[in-house]
Amino acid sequence: MIKYTKHNLNKLEDIFRELKITIRYEKGNFHSGYCIVSGKNIVIVNKFFDLEARMNTLLEIMELGEINTEGMSEEHHDWYMKMRKSLLRTA
Repeated sequence: MIKYTKHNLNKLEDIFRELKITIRYEKGNFHSGYCIVSGKNIVIVNKFFDLEARMNTLLEIMELGEINTEGMSEEHHDWYMKMRKSLLRTA
């Protein structure tokens, strides 16, 4: 089971930073809560989302394959895979 904590959100944000992808929390009328700006390495997440929705959104973006996870450090990759397994068990 995923623990929706500020610490885990920060780890997700660190992964995006490591992959040189900027996360911006902005208000807007997004269909599913986020938008990926093509070619700019920017992800915009609805700033009105709570902690759980922010984490789920960032994990969903990574799952969609829009983000190349090959550039992750081993520590971040291991943590991400653990989170992914946790998500699959709860789905």
